[in-house]
Amino acid sequence: MENKRNPKLSPKMTVAEFDAGYWYCSELKGFAKEIGVPQSSKLRKDELEKAIRSFLKTGKVKLPTRRNLSRGNEKDSDAGLSPRKRVRNYTNNRETKDWIVEHAKRLNPDFKERSGSRYRLNRWREEQITEGNPITYGDLAKQYVILNEPDLAYEKIPTGRYINFLSEFLKKEKGATREEAIACWHELKRLDVPKTYSAWKKSVAGKPSA
Repeated sequence: MENKRNPKLSPKMTVAEFDAGYWYCSELKGFAKEIGVPQSSKLRKDELEKAIRSFLKTGKVKLPTRRNLSRGNEKDSDAGLSPRKRVRNYTNNRETKDWIVEHAKRLNPDFKERSGSRYRLNRWREEQITEGNPITYGDLAKQYVILNEPDLAYEKIPTGRYINFLSEFLKKEKGATREEAIACWHELKRLDVPKTYSAWKKSVAGKPSA
């Protein structure tokens, strides 16, 4: 299949044109800085997409998050983690991730990680802190157990297009493997269509039979 690259990000493009493209985080950061999004270098990819989409709709620039983007120098993990330690300067390093998994397994011996659970834990943590709810690392471990329950139905992530695609692909394509889902995602990225499972399915259905 021909590899079609996106046109350059432009203030004149429509939201539909933006959604039909696949943009690397470096591209989004550069464009967000160009249009004047505050603290664009500290924003996640989903936050950058939200800010740009809002700008394309309204022509106005605003910070897409209420979370604190100013962090101190000392990481929580620098002085060691414990269940009672309050989350203040969380860092997604290996030490922190391993600590959460280890304590989740202590809470539930049958604990197994699900795809997308780490992303959702990070969003839950940020939401609690933004709302002024003090949480501890023990709370993170408990929430991670909940998010990895096999019967828990995940809500779709509004801007997590890759995660949503994989989740829906594996649910609807019976017997499909994660490797197949990832390969189809890369195929979808090259298409000039929205980056959704339904758009991929339509593109596949429209192909001539071999």
